[in-house]
Amino acid sequence: MSDVEPGRGGDGGGEDDYEEAGLVAGLEIHQQLDTDTKLFCGCPTDRREPDDAVREIERYLHPTRSELGELDAAAVEESQAGSRFAYLAYDSTCLVEADDEPPHEIDDEAIDVALQIASLLAMRPVDRAQVMRKIVVDGSNTSGFQRSSLLATQGEIETSEGAVGIEDLLLEEESAARIDETDRGTRYGLDRLGIPLVEIGTAPDIRSPAQAREAAETIGMLLRSTRSVKRGLGTIRQDVNVSIADGARVEIKGVQDLGNIETIVREEVHRQQALLDIRAELDEREAGVGDPADVTETFADTDSGVLAGAGTVLAVRLEGFDGQVGREISPDRRLGTELADHAKRHGAGGVFHTDELPAYGVTDEEVTALREAIEADKGDAVALVADDPGTAAAAIEAVAARARSAIAGVPEETRGANEDGTTRYLRPLPGAARMYPETDVPPVDLDFEGIDEPELLTETVARYEDELGLDRGLADQVAYGRRVEAFERAIGQGVDPALAARTVASTTTELRRDGVAIERLDDEDFEAVFALVADGEVPKEGVPDVLRALAENPELSASEAADRAGVGATDENDVRETVAEVVARNEEQVKDEGMGAFSGLMGEAMGALRGKADGEVVSDALREEIGKRTE
Repeated sequence: MSDVEPGRGGDGGGEDDYEEAGLVAGLEIHQQLDTDTKLFCGCPTDRREPDDAVREIERYLHPTRSELGELDAAAVEESQAGSRFAYLAYDSTCLVEADDEPPHEIDDEAIDVALQIASLLAMRPVDRAQVMRKIVVDGSNTSGFQRSSLLATQGEIETSEGAVGIEDLLLEEESAARIDETDRGTRYGLDRLGIPLVEIGTAPDIRSPAQAREAAETIGMLLRSTRSVKRGLGTIRQDVNVSIADGARVEIKGVQDLGNIETIVREEVHRQQALLDIRAELDEREAGVGDPADVTETFADTDSGVLAGAGTVLAVRLEGFDGQVGREISPDRRLGTELADHAKRHGAGGVFHTDELPAYGVTDEEVTALREAIEADKGDAVALVADDPGTAAAAIEAVAARARSAIAGVPEETRGANEDGTTRYLRPLPGAARMYPETDVPPVDLDFEGIDEPELLTETVARYEDELGLDRGLADQVAYGRRVEAFERAIGQGVDPALAARTVASTTTELRRDGVAIERLDDEDFEAVFALVADGEVPKEGVPDVLRALAENPELSASEAADRAGVGATDENDVRETVAEVVARNEEQVKDEGMGAFSGLMGEAMGALRGKADGEVVSDALREEIGKRTE
């Protein structure tokens, strides 16, 4: 490893450090499209709550061979767990989603949106889109495969560190949503399955963590510019492919927060460098891995609850690994953690190893006996798994295989992103053997004819500043926010731009902080409230109360919510009467301060009117009333 470790130290590593490390990275961005129906059926793309399910469908999935008769390694490993999968079906679930009917033709709206995105990425559409099946047996699809179609290639985006190529854009169906784990297996929801999804893959042109984030942000801006993509948690995911010199390509799945991309790339560089250091040490020690052995009798009288409660304890000698299994390779993760990840894939709870023993109820004497039983020398380490016989056997073999990979260096694999920026093992990298043509869906001819490029969000921000007078921060919030369509329609209705902008950007945030379920409201709710303001039926000060009432009572119309909130517009004569009463109650202050009393009395008057009157009307009436009493 170099003296300077990228991602460690005060400045987080500079470009020169990553160039020295030989960092090469690429992105795969998955974005759900906001279409009316799913990709291969007419079902809606709205998400549902698990409690809305009306029945469950059960499946056991197995890998199938490709056209060339090959089996994909990732699919084989996934199937070895023998899991049962249950799928929550809703009143909107159809036979296509249940895999009881062939898919329908690919959705035209989804193709149009995907081609619009391809145009923004300066890509070339393929002549004909052929739908393929991609084998996936992790339970995320009832059919055991995902349908996917290549639509465009050869694009490019610009970043401050240079151009990043866009290799391909695919249109595919979203997977089922994982709901929970039960004693019998995993439960998924079919509400998400089949939502149209674009997958955008960059070329391996990224050379720093900062450039990875910038590239993802640029692509995200282009996607949102279409205003035809879904928003919210889980609707966009980034996968990051990372390798360094002498390392290996590692695919990191499920990065949902753009802010984590830099950290994940930095930590993966460090992890691979640490594994290369371990490889060098193991090579010098001429390390090896023995055969698994049954050491159950060694722990017959153990005080360790984990070992005592297991049916079988199996161990493997890791020759020359002493001190290396406990070596940290990323924050709070060690080589032993990697071994445990592989064991857990086969149902085991984890792994014990001699770099951390004695501990967990295992004594010094038991460690000595373990070493003797497996003929481990002083420079060796021992890893052991305790579980039922079948699980323990599969898990210890997986541990031994991962240890052999450590001798070779950095294994190619698919890893999952953790919230702290570290990663965990998921499965081997998939290969070409998992792809084969979908014979139930006809191909589609493609071109850009009739595809209009939308206004980019960067251009929208500039327009809001120049034409509507919004400051840059508020213009950014609105343009990049989820309610930009409602804002645009409000402006068309004649609503003051500043009021509409504050409502969709600031007011919604404040209501959410107050515990109001503002996510229950859709654009039509906001448009209805803005229409009441434009028609003079609700003062602008009453907008937050109407939105609160609508969120708490979704069955109400905007007018009914305004009545429920008590914020219908007040007659101007009633406003003047209320203002006169406020001034009369504070007559001495008015005599002493004159117009200096205006600010305090304005707040009192607005409170008395409870948002039923426009602030300008109240202000004019209050100034007039104070003036009468100070002439």
